[in-house]
Amino acid sequence: MIGSTILLPTLGYADTSYFSLQDGDGFKRFSVSVGALHVMPQGKAQPFKVNTAVQNGESYRNGAIGVDTVLNNLDPSVNQNAVKLLLEGIGFFTGGTLPASLSGSTEINGLSEWNNPGTGLEADDVTTLGIMTNYFFTDNVSLEIKAGIPPKVDLQGKGRIYAPFSGTATPTLGSIELPLDIVLKKDIEITDLEAYGPTASARAWTPAFEFQYHFGKTGVNKFRPYIGVGLMYAYFNELEINPQTEQDLIKAGHMIANILDNKAGASLENTPNEKANPKVKLDATDTFAPVVTAGFTYDFNDKWFAVGSISYAHLKNETTITVIDDHFGKLIESKADIEVNPLLAYAGIGIRF
Repeated sequence: MIGSTILLPTLGYADTSYFSLQDGDGFKRFSVSVGALHVMPQGKAQPFKVNTAVQNGESYRNGAIGVDTVLNNLDPSVNQNAVKLLLEGIGFFTGGTLPASLSGSTEINGLSEWNNPGTGLEADDVTTLGIMTNYFFTDNVSLEIKAGIPPKVDLQGKGRIYAPFSGTATPTLGSIELPLDIVLKKDIEITDLEAYGPTASARAWTPAFEFQYHFGKTGVNKFRPYIGVGLMYAYFNELEINPQTEQDLIKAGHMIANILDNKAGASLENTPNEKANPKVKLDATDTFAPVVTAGFTYDFNDKWFAVGSISYAHLKNETTITVIDDHFGKLIESKADIEVNPLLAYAGIGIRF
């Protein structure tokens, strides 16, 4: 891109004084500045949307489950006094356990997909080294390439993620289903995104190019304001998730694996599934964003100058957290938009040549 912009005036406008490569207008074609770039994200947390491998309305075997576990997960809005008496009676004779031969199956709802209002991720402020290079087509019009050292950005979590578990359990006697429905409902906390510090971090690569208009004239005005408009490309790598948040998600993965393994009762008791070894993966999409800038330069002499600017980029990308297992496949997928929308304040020293 830089090479083509250098050749453009030579090939297309070599004979015009306005685009001439001669120094007739007294301005220098190139400038480079280095300084502090402070990034201030303005976006707000956007809610996570979660999908799991558990299908709504499908029945899963319960396996052995504690009577107290069933009692603690009964739907409080439904009068189930007879069910409570029956379960307590069974528990008296079985030592508090509802065996697999009696527990039957549960038609599960709510875990296939759900939204989590009040949750999300927000990027922290960060400061890095900025490098701005300009090619001047004329004394007033330039193309700027914005770059710098890619900073490590912390992503702060907001809110708690709950799994809205609900279902209807049907006990059995041997292979015979009993004419009894046990209505279950409970929001199960998966993780508190604010409990452990930053939920995640990523290294942000955000090069940008921008066409700028500089007011005033070289050799006449030492102070020259300018405005610009362009495009930013955002790429994120070195993504890391908080280890404690990761452990919470692994536990949630075991919960889903237990349901798929026809041990739905174990999923309510936070029992690890012996077949599963869930792993957590974090991804972020690349994206383009429009950027606008207002700034100024102040000339110390014909080479050295100071520069300051404030830019705004309308930047949003999508983050995906996946819990996957070699045996059961994808257990959980959680997605959220991250509205970065940063203000970028820059102050530096530059040279023209």
